[in-house]
Amino acid sequence: MRVIERNPSQHARRLRSRRRAGAFTLIELMVVLLIIGLLAGLVGVKVLDRIEEAKINTAKAEIAMMHEAVKLYKRDTGKFPVDLQDLVEEPPDVDGWHKGGYLDSPDVPKDPWGNDYKYEEPGERYDFDIYSLGADGEPGGEEENADIYNRGSGRTAQEGDSGL
Repeated sequence: MRVIERNPSQHARRLRSRRRAGAFTLIELMVVLLIIGLLAGLVGVKVLDRIEEAKINTAKAEIAMMHEAVKLYKRDTGKFPVDLQDLVEEPPDVDGWHKGGYLDSPDVPKDPWGNDYKYEEPGERYDFDIYSLGADGEPGGEEENADIYNRGSGRTAQEGDSGL
């Protein structure tokens, strides 16, 4: 068997050139990371806007559902519920309450920001008001902090109402 001796310096040069051809320099990596960061920043802002928009739409849908449940409750019992809990638990002094309740869930939902929905009867805006105080949980506000009201029956909404 014949052994071929190679020049060690040639062998080392070939190894170094192979390593360089398959690797990125630090500057190339930093440029790629910068581009990814810029794209993530642009897309991230749009996604966060959509999340808040989805929360507002969820609150509107849940309020509409509870609004209809209150109307059914009144039709069955002849009076408005004292609070939203009456939609899922039969009050002791009410005749005609629908067995199983008026909501699809065993509990009254919380608004998308984790707060209780508000219920007033008689309402300030309508015969009854169901509303969320928005993201900040405080009355008033704009955009995601705006109060979200149901559309009632009977009286009309006040100007500037952010109801359904």
